[in-house]
Amino acid sequence: MAARKTLSNWLTNKYLFIIRNEENFAEKTTFSFNYARLLLLLSVVFLLILGIAVYLVTIVLEQWLDPRHAQRVINRQVAELTIKIDSLERSVENQNIYTENVRRIIAGEEIEQPKEDYSEAEVRTLELSGILQPIDSQFRASFEKSELSDIAALPITISSSAYELRDLYLFSPIDGYDVTKGFDPKTNHFGIDIIAKKDEPIRSVADGVVIISSWTLDSGYVITIQHSGNLISVYKHNSELFKNVGSFVAAGEVIATIGNTGELTSGPHLHLELWHNGNPVDPHEYIAL
Repeated sequence: MAARKTLSNWLTNKYLFIIRNEENFAEKTTFSFNYARLLLLLSVVFLLILGIAVYLVTIVLEQWLDPRHAQRVINRQVAELTIKIDSLERSVENQNIYTENVRRIIAGEEIEQPKEDYSEAEVRTLELSGILQPIDSQFRASFEKSELSDIAALPITISSSAYELRDLYLFSPIDGYDVTKGFDPKTNHFGIDIIAKKDEPIRSVADGVVIISSWTLDSGYVITIQHSGNLISVYKHNSELFKNVGSFVAAGEVIATIGNTGELTSGPHLHLELWHNGNPVDPHEYIAL
């Protein structure tokens, strides 16, 4: 009695597929196969075709075959517009805060900080657009051409509040370099120029919060820090800034590097300004350089 063939035998039995010439029956090609390999090959081909079909339906042909595609596109556009409108609203609010801060600095009042709830991408977009930071003409118009314009014609007098600075310990922003141009309000030079090598680190003179971190046409890269006691320090012509608006910095912390940026510069140096209660003071009198 012949042994009954099992499914395993049926799948593993080998067969030959021979291709012959029709005229002389010469053998051209021979293929060896079994049903197991044939089923495996057919399964792979089926899965490949299925994957291509799914990709075409869900990705390439979605806009024609899926009725929800148009609604998803509209929802995405609405979400993007909502984010842009929200960013513009907050940037306008921060611009109003900046304008108010200029008034408060001149009046000797405490300033208000911009909101810090921007995403990293929004901050970068607003910085590139120039909304969060004042351009140099606005900065100069606010500090040098408003109520402070009379300083050029009047002698600088030290008020009782200025003596409060003498009780503060202010770090030197850089060490071992000479002052090439001093404090001279009569020529609208409200700070001192300290010569230094390019890319030397610049340190904050005291603890504070960054209120301006920007590039300007005249002064290049500028960073401004609000300190306690209505004291503001300004660092101009930097080659690189390491802090953003709203960042807290400690006394002696590196905030930038020496540079030669801006039109009003003739070589690598730091232009340092100190403003107390809205008035410029000579940094040389309060910092040991």
